[in-house]
Amino acid sequence: MNQVAQLIPTISNNEVVHSTCPYCGVGCGVTAQQTAKGLQVVGDESHPANRGKLCIKGSNLADTVGMSHRLIAPQLGRGAARKQASWDQATHLIADKFRQCIDQYGRESIAFYVSGQLLTEDYYVVNKFVKGYLGTGNIDTNSRLCMSSAVAAHKRAFGEDIVAGNYQDFEQAELIVLVGSNTAWCHPILFQRIMVAKAENANLKVVVIDPRFTATCEQADLHLPILIGQDICLFNGLLQYLNEQGYADQAFIDAHTTQLDRALDVSQAEQDLDFVASETGIAIEKLLEFYQLFAKTKKVITLFSMGVNQSSQGTNKANSIINCHLLTGRVTGEGMGAFSMTGQPNAMGGREVGGLANMLASHLDIDNPTHQQLVQDFWQSPHIAQKVGLKAVDMFEAVEAGKIKAIWIMATNPVVSLPNSDQVKRALEKCEFVVVSDVCKDTDTTDFADVLLPAQAWGEKDGTVTNSERRISRQNAFLSVPETIKADWWAVSQVAQKLGWQGFDFNSNYQIFLEHAKLSTVGNGFASERDNLPAFRYFNLQGLSDISQGEYNALKPIQWPVYADKPGTSRIYGDGIFSHTDSKAKFIATPNVAPKNKPNAEYPLILNTGRVRDQWHTMSRTGLSANLSTHRSEPYCEIHPQDALKFGIKEFDLVEVRSEWGRCVVRGQFIGMIKSLPMHVSVRWLILWLMQFRVSLSLSIHQ
Repeated sequence: MNQVAQLIPTISNNEVVHSTCPYCGVGCGVTAQQTAKGLQVVGDESHPANRGKLCIKGSNLADTVGMSHRLIAPQLGRGAARKQASWDQATHLIADKFRQCIDQYGRESIAFYVSGQLLTEDYYVVNKFVKGYLGTGNIDTNSRLCMSSAVAAHKRAFGEDIVAGNYQDFEQAELIVLVGSNTAWCHPILFQRIMVAKAENANLKVVVIDPRFTATCEQADLHLPILIGQDICLFNGLLQYLNEQGYADQAFIDAHTTQLDRALDVSQAEQDLDFVASETGIAIEKLLEFYQLFAKTKKVITLFSMGVNQSSQGTNKANSIINCHLLTGRVTGEGMGAFSMTGQPNAMGGREVGGLANMLASHLDIDNPTHQQLVQDFWQSPHIAQKVGLKAVDMFEAVEAGKIKAIWIMATNPVVSLPNSDQVKRALEKCEFVVVSDVCKDTDTTDFADVLLPAQAWGEKDGTVTNSERRISRQNAFLSVPETIKADWWAVSQVAQKLGWQGFDFNSNYQIFLEHAKLSTVGNGFASERDNLPAFRYFNLQGLSDISQGEYNALKPIQWPVYADKPGTSRIYGDGIFSHTDSKAKFIATPNVAPKNKPNAEYPLILNTGRVRDQWHTMSRTGLSANLSTHRSEPYCEIHPQDALKFGIKEFDLVEVRSEWGRCVVRGQFIGMIKSLPMHVSVRWLILWLMQFRVSLSLSIHQ
């Protein structure tokens, strides 16, 4: 179907609109301006996250807006039978199919798979729809793959999913430990802030813990080339070293923590430095250098990201890091703390509204009857989810098994980005009813849609996002689109209304934000009042719960909690009051479990996936900018020269990578070589579907 339309700027020439970058979790501010030369997008000097700086992806945002690839109107039917339809027809069909599923199979037969690309307002409405009216926990997000381990670790240690510090801590620290993060490529603006701080402070040291020598390692004072999967062993060893050498902050431990003995008992094996060195593959001299540096430096901040989270032991890895900070009392305060760095621009916002299958909105617990009642009463909803729903991978397995009869996918491309993409394809092929909301008309996932809904893209949608330091920012629209392209919250509300559900008569994102903010105050208050509160949590937007439309439109970046008498909160837990009912943080026992996937005769190698600096997710946005293909024009597989010799592989050969989850063909590049890959036509990001981070694999030359 030939669809033609134009994006029309809603701003006059030289008018400046403040917004945020739609890429990583740093949450950089941008400004958009229509000039005689066209749309210009630059860094926002007034935004505290980036202070006007942008990485190459953000700098090329103007290249990625356009209509050539866009879905313009709803479409019904799969494949050749697909036809254009009205929104009324599409939403009626969705409502009818959902009602049939509820009547015939029950509420658990419907699922939603959403994305950290959604704005908080979109996220809130869909979560209300699923957990408050549909009455199931079957909604999960692609943030499951990158952030759920950190969420669980925070809740276990602190009682709430909280990153206590902020980006300024990286500039005030004297030691920064980067774990499972190629920060220079994946969060470049924060990395630049670290490098500036390092240049200005001769005492600031940077340690990078990574199996590979990455661009981040080039600027480090110490690189620890850890064996894959041994992070827990390393940090258990650090915990034991700090305790034995007298670096425990006993006053803090006694007053503000519990369960240290259990954590020490479980990690007894790591008392032996020779054992830790053997398990981690790190030379004992380097191991001691790191341990002594951590022990003797008060202002230590440890950033952990995908290399920690995306693992079968991800939660324990995160808790093993947090344990070391709890032992030394370095949890909050200037330049210290364990800092979980999110991958997506609104992964944190999604967590605020309960976007994961094991959460309720507003940091409330899905399996807590008191919390269930609070949310249900606030929403005045007929049903409330009472148990954890299906998580991302389990959800698509349930689709293939026929347990899920209908699924709605929003702002993500799981056929490419989920592990075991062949299984996801099989599931969607078999699913009775698939709805996909997307910007693009042609993705690997839209091929399976029975109903395809055109969503607003960056620059067109309006609302808020929350970055990794809990900073809420406005993402303002500055482009108009045809009336047939709608916000995701609007689409969900239309279906809810056709199902006869009250509470979805939203006319604007402003109304949704106010409801979201008011829910954060339900059963909530100040830490000093917690004994008389049914559901105390630090997530609190009281000061934003009654702002005017104009104040919402002009909202400046602000960190939660936002109380009525405070302009945001830069750090949490400074008073030592944590979110557990006893107000104390918990040490978590983190046994070092051997990796499940070990090399064997069939799969003799280990795959450790990474990210390409200038591309994002499945390239549906970044692939539109030619400038972003100049650094790496195609996916590749880094191979050690000795392994390449063993398998008869020459550099730049096409290599077939096989694991038990599937196969792909990419070009081989030797580790340690500085040569650039040869220029070729950009290909789809094949390596992404091998997202199971620590897997055994086999290689062969692809002739």
